[in-house]
Amino acid sequence: MEDAEPQLLSDQDQTPEPLLSSLDIFLFSLIAGLLIYWFFFRRQPEPVPEMRPFIAVTPQIRETSFIEKMKKTNRNVVVFYGSQTGTAEEFANRLAKDAHRYGMKGMATDPEEYDMSELSRLKEIPNSMAVFCMATYGEGDPTDNAQEFYDWMQGTDDDLEGVNFAVFGLGNKTYEHYNATGKYTDKRLVELGGKRVFDLGLGDDDSNLEEDFISWKEQFWPAVCEFFGVEPTGEDGSIRQFELVVHNDINMNQVYAGEMGRLNSFQTQKPPFDSKNPFLAPVNVNRKLNNGGNRHLMHVELDLTDSKIRYDAGDHVAVYPTNDVSVVNRLEERLGVDLDIVFSLKNLDEESNKKHPFPCPTTYRTALTHYLDINSMPRTNVLYELAQYASDPQEQENMRKMASASSEGKALYQSWVVDSERNILAILEDLPSLNPPIDHLCELLPRLQARYYSIASSGKVHSTSIHICAVVIEYTTKTGRVFKGVATNWLKNKDVTDNGHKPTVPMYVRRSQFRLPFKASNPVIMIGPGTGIAPFMGFIQERAWQKDQGKDVGETILYFGCRHRNEDFLYQQELEDFERAGVLTQLNVAFSRDQEHKIYVQHLLKKNKEQLWNLIHSNNAHIYVCGDARNMARDVHAAFYEIAEEMGGLTHTQAVDYFKKLMTKGRYSQDVWS
Repeated sequence: MEDAEPQLLSDQDQTPEPLLSSLDIFLFSLIAGLLIYWFFFRRQPEPVPEMRPFIAVTPQIRETSFIEKMKKTNRNVVVFYGSQTGTAEEFANRLAKDAHRYGMKGMATDPEEYDMSELSRLKEIPNSMAVFCMATYGEGDPTDNAQEFYDWMQGTDDDLEGVNFAVFGLGNKTYEHYNATGKYTDKRLVELGGKRVFDLGLGDDDSNLEEDFISWKEQFWPAVCEFFGVEPTGEDGSIRQFELVVHNDINMNQVYAGEMGRLNSFQTQKPPFDSKNPFLAPVNVNRKLNNGGNRHLMHVELDLTDSKIRYDAGDHVAVYPTNDVSVVNRLEERLGVDLDIVFSLKNLDEESNKKHPFPCPTTYRTALTHYLDINSMPRTNVLYELAQYASDPQEQENMRKMASASSEGKALYQSWVVDSERNILAILEDLPSLNPPIDHLCELLPRLQARYYSIASSGKVHSTSIHICAVVIEYTTKTGRVFKGVATNWLKNKDVTDNGHKPTVPMYVRRSQFRLPFKASNPVIMIGPGTGIAPFMGFIQERAWQKDQGKDVGETILYFGCRHRNEDFLYQQELEDFERAGVLTQLNVAFSRDQEHKIYVQHLLKKNKEQLWNLIHSNNAHIYVCGDARNMARDVHAAFYEIAEEMGGLTHTQAVDYFKKLMTKGRYSQDVWS
């Protein structure tokens, strides 16, 4: 309009009034039209978006308030669990169940489902207490479902005065950050003003987690009684958490057949794929890697075509195995039941978020094949609950004794169950008078968990497939029975037939922090004996890809270890090809049993101490360790300490601190298991 103004003024002498009048009318009409549009058309929808958040948030507040739920259901004990494999959740359920024996009422709760900032309100409930069963995962990290609660603890300054609590941590001493999450939770709740009812309990999965928990629990409840001034009710009987519903006339399309979440999700696959919605990946390749020996090491390739699944070198693939059909059939025979009956287990607590212990309705056969862990050793609470079904007084007494906290009972459980590796089938076979109802057995057995494998490929090179490298677990136990690892034997039998039929594997990808350096020019030192080589196959493939892209790629050094060069030198051809191509700067292999004295990867590290120290101290090299945590990872640590002491002139304490700092900076990464 400003540009037009001089022209209007110069034209005024000729026909002033009509022109101005027309312009005034035009401008007035335009402004009026805009105002009418703004007020009547733009404003009318405004109340709707304002109301939407109110409608959505109201039920959410109600659903995420564990305080209101406790008040509504008359509970005074809440047991939160941070669980990755189901053990912490199982312990939480046991504690919540125990509460009634002490005149209290408990509920086991997933912190991910509730607003944990309400913890300060717990004091509104008389004689209340929060118990935390917290597992430590990875390199001292909280479990996935406890991450938000952990973040809240780190950032909050809420006053927890008047909030009573206790913590039991689940960890493994073979790992550097033993029970870090449990220890932090206990310390932080005290810092925020919470009142510790009983000492922090620490369970060690490398020793006997079950015994640690029982020992802690047996002292915990008397301390609770003293703290709150209550007494045991004397009720020691079995309490069912779920009731049996048999479906005599049901459409089989409404029956779960192994799905983890959505019914019929295996028939109609829809991304995104995750733990509740795994992708059925066809098996493209399943080949034996070793040339001899009494073990079976395998390379499996899963087809990701059309899944939209993406992954990076260093990530983990989770697979959902199924139990051995022959074991399920033997359970059917021993229990004398029809496993094809369709049933549901329905939570007796109608307010519980967990309506069923596993997807229901389903058949007993499906539950025992897909959903329940029938291969591991039953915990003491399972023996205690099942004891009532033993008609022989001696068998019943022994079962109850093994579930007790007495030294005699612990020793019996250790020798008869743990050391002898008796699973539920072995226990039923060796206790002939024990005849539990199958529905109660299904209620008590833990869930069959996904198994995680370090991915042995790079997503940059193999975008439509994921590779797995694993060793089949099979050996004879003290009772003469053959123990077979569930997942590895299941994978071993996923053969691609000559007619092209491809079996499928339910899977999803779990992200990892085990990553190549951001700068390709940084040297990498990889230590991975046995199947610990898996992620390094992905790393080496990616370094080759980076080289092909014209990037400046730093030294790539591998330390691999196996028993015999001619038997189990895994991926020998591929590794030697990478070395010839200059991708693998150095291939160091320790053949532990090809000579009189055993040689392991740590011996080769010490042999190359000068080169390694130069790379680490002066060239910003990144170190990666994958494999056995109990022995190998510790021995590799010790070797690096020696190198730092000898080549860097550090004291032992300084060497330990030096490598701890490398870990903090992300230059010393581990992907280990025990």
